[in-house]
Amino acid sequence: MVLNKFDRFLKNRQSLIDQYKKGDLTKEEFIEENFKCVNALGIKPFQKIDNVKKAVYNYQYYNVLAKYYQRRAHSLSRHHESREDFLQLANHYYSKKDLVTEKLLKLLDFRGVESYYVKVKSPALKNKLFEIVLKDYDSIILHSKSEAILNMLKRENVFSHEERKSLVDSYINNKY
Repeated sequence: MVLNKFDRFLKNRQSLIDQYKKGDLTKEEFIEENFKCVNALGIKPFQKIDNVKKAVYNYQYYNVLAKYYQRRAHSLSRHHESREDFLQLANHYYSKKDLVTEKLLKLLDFRGVESYYVKVKSPALKNKLFEIVLKDYDSIILHSKSEAILNMLKRENVFSHEERKSLVDSYINNKY
């Protein structure tokens, strides 16, 4: 069976997740390998999001780019001329990821959605980072700090104010 670029990306991503969980990849290597995959495949996000699979793909696409550029920025000194450019790129892709998250939640009409703040080590993320679990879809876990998304989740009564350990705690609480 020949896989299209979309399925190759998702299969590669799952392989990288498995390697990370086993300790074969550091968080930095995981981010770098995801970025290399996106570039090697020459993939782009879907223009029209009309199903969960396309939305999740776009979410992961933007997340890969955001994390890569954020990591690049943080690897530079505060005074390096490219640091601010990398941070702007990271924020751009995080905002694109949040737009996809909004579309996905609306597509699902908030059914099968559970969300909550996650326990984090980072003081900057405390009571800001929340997890969105799509209970009807195996292993789909999203994260955001978006106030707009948070307010949507609260309005739809799918947000719990109870802080919980993330389902991917070792990843989100591992610095890079």
